Amino acid sequence: MPARRQEQLLAFDRLLTIMDELREQCPWDRKQTMDSLRHLTIEETYELSDAILEKDLPEIRKELGDVMLHLVFYARIASEPASGANFDMADVLNGVCDKLIARHPHIYGDVVADTEEKVKQNWEQLKLKEGNKSVLAGVPGSLPALVKAMRIQEKARGAGFDWEEKQQVWEKVEEEMQEFKAEFNAETDAVIDPERAEKEFGDVLFSLVNYARFIDINPETALERTNKKFIKRFQYLEEQARKHGQQLKDMTLDEMEVYWQEAKQFT
Repeated sequence: MPARRQEQLLAFDRLLTIMDELREQCPWDRKQTMDSLRHLTIEETYELSDAILEKDLPEIRKELGDVMLHLVFYARIASEPASGANFDMADVLNGVCDKLIARHPHIYGDVVADTEEKVKQNWEQLKLKEGNKSVLAGVPGSLPALVKAMRIQEKARGAGFDWEEKQQVWEKVEEEMQEFKAEFNAETDAVIDPERAEKEFGDVLFSLVNYARFIDINPETALERTNKKFIKRFQYLEEQARKHGQQLKDMTLDEMEVYWQEAKQFT
């Protein structure tokens, strides 16, 4: 066994041992349940996501440890008779290993899949054989809507349901945009039906997500980068206003625009 692999196994064993000790001796750790950890795990996952977007490698390393701790924590709770789960970390890891082997017959069997698309198609077909009634059944209902739209479209593509050319997708975007504009034109004073407007706007977003997928843009990542950019520029605006003894609520849009243009030079 390579020396580094031995170090990895020892490190994982150390974490499992510490988790056992904390679960038995620490009042806080002893009190936790899967339900109580759930929102903390979501928070840790988003912190990892932020670190990845910022390309902060030391922070990624730290957040990976935090996420790993949560996974070990769930498995430890599940191993306790009171949980009723009756599985532990060995069952978790062997389960995912078995799944990876079963879903990669082009590596561990005699199936041929020499492109990414063929691998994805095989993956979805294997999931159906395992009992899933729909290729969309694996999309978690609690996913953020933008991420969910992307995953729905990816899974539909894996089943062969997709546009052939990106131009077709862009035409769909333009069609949805025109439908939205025709019904909710900002240049008119017509009363807007909020429910219908929401539906049509959803169609616009879904079509844009579809086009983003065709040109290899992750819409969630793209929007989050824009969010971060806006935050930095707005905070610069606030900072400059304070330096000049101004308050945003008392400034004109033209005055704020000066600082905004300055901010664009740095972000």
